[in-house]
Order: sequence, then structure tokens, then C-alpha cells
Amino acid sequence: MGTCEVCGNDYDKAFEVVAAGERHTFDSFECAIHRLAPACEHCACKVIGHGVEVDGHFYCCAQCARHAHGDAAVQDRA
Repeated sequence: MGTCEVCGNDYDKAFEVVAAGERHTFDSFECAIHRLAPACEHCACKVIGHGVEVDGHFYCCAQCARHAHGDAAVQDRA
């Protein structure tokens, strides 16, 4: 069993994720996303897909990146 570091649930099917050299324990993907996924710097939604990076800033999509940077050359990666 493992205890989720987000919600504290002690769950027999908990899993571990190693990210940036740190080990994390979660009881669901929802909690893992809540803790580990970056937030779009424009609309604040969690980036769970490819997302877009512009000058070290992370966005959920090209539209948010263009809105923040005014760069029409930004394109989604998918």
C-alpha cells in the first residue's frame, strides 16, 4: 500500500512516479496531474498533452501562446 501525497488516501493500488529525480506516490492519475503537470501560463489549465513552450514559458496550446506572446509563428506540436 501507499499513501497519496496529494489527497492522503492509503490505497492498495497506489503507484510511484519519478520526475526530475524525485519519487512521488499517488492513488490516481488525477492526483498525479494535480501535483506534477505544469499549468498554462495564459489560461491556467493543467497541460496534460504536448503543450507549447515559448521562451521557457509553457502553454496548453498555440492559441494561448500566441495570445501571450503575439507570435503568429507558434504552432501546436501534435
